[in-house]
Amino acid sequence: NATVGASGGWCQGLDIPNELFLALGLVSLVENLLVVAAILKNRNLHSPTYYFICCLAVSDMLVSISNLAEMLFMLLLEHGVLVMRPSIVRHMDSVIDMLICSSVVSSLSFLGVIAVDRYITIFYALRYHSIMTLQRAVVTMASVWLASTVSSTVLITYFRSNTILLCLIGFFLFMLVLMLVLYIHMFALARHHLHSISSQQKPPTAHRGGSLKGAVTLTILLGIFFICWGPFFFHLILIVTCPTNPFCTCFFSYFNLFLILIICNSVIDPLIYAFRSQELRRTLR
Repeated sequence: NATVGASGGWCQGLDIPNELFLALGLVSLVENLLVVAAILKNRNLHSPTYYFICCLAVSDMLVSISNLAEMLFMLLLEHGVLVMRPSIVRHMDSVIDMLICSSVVSSLSFLGVIAVDRYITIFYALRYHSIMTLQRAVVTMASVWLASTVSSTVLITYFRSNTILLCLIGFFLFMLVLMLVLYIHMFALARHHLHSISSQQKPPTAHRGGSLKGAVTLTILLGIFFICWGPFFFHLILIVTCPTNPFCTCFFSYFNLFLILIICNSVIDPLIYAFRSQELRRTLR
């Protein structure tokens, strides 16, 4: 009893104000809208790589829009400004949930697509334009959007099924392993090139500096991905494995924090994948 009482304070969850959800949603919306506008405006950015980044920005925009729509919808209902029948409220909630789920799946998918695109750029540089043609890029983007829409519809329809949750968890783990393998392989190649150069010109500091920079970049990419998405999918794993366990239910009470991390990921993605491009920054200016 003493243990339960002591841990009870930790299991009350985290009271996150709606204003924080709205503020992060607006920041993410503006950031990603700027990325999409810059890529559409500048013809030099009309390439498969930037189209994938543009799609990631659109996915993150949908995360922000769906979050903002849900927050505003809830606030209007709570303050009595909006009066609806319960059946209509449930229908609206399902539509918003479907939009959120579709944006989450598409965002994860395009993170994986960008990793594959970078891999092809590095390991098949001379054949990149013949491998990643505009037609293949369009097919890839259309396939991701179609798969995201279908999967989100199935997930919302059968959300109580553990099989559906396991499929979503498996998809996240697949994307995590894919990005981990590809980025580590790319870093290993860069390190090998630096080692070859240093053995010829003998600049040990440059070798160590380049390796350190590559390691930091890799750590940032995978670290942010895992920190922002990991808690949410760990939440899903616990729903499947121990839905009634006291420690699991305690973890469930922090669900709003996990949602905040996903929205933060939508804010951070443009800084990692888009704003590092000099051409895109010049277009924004």
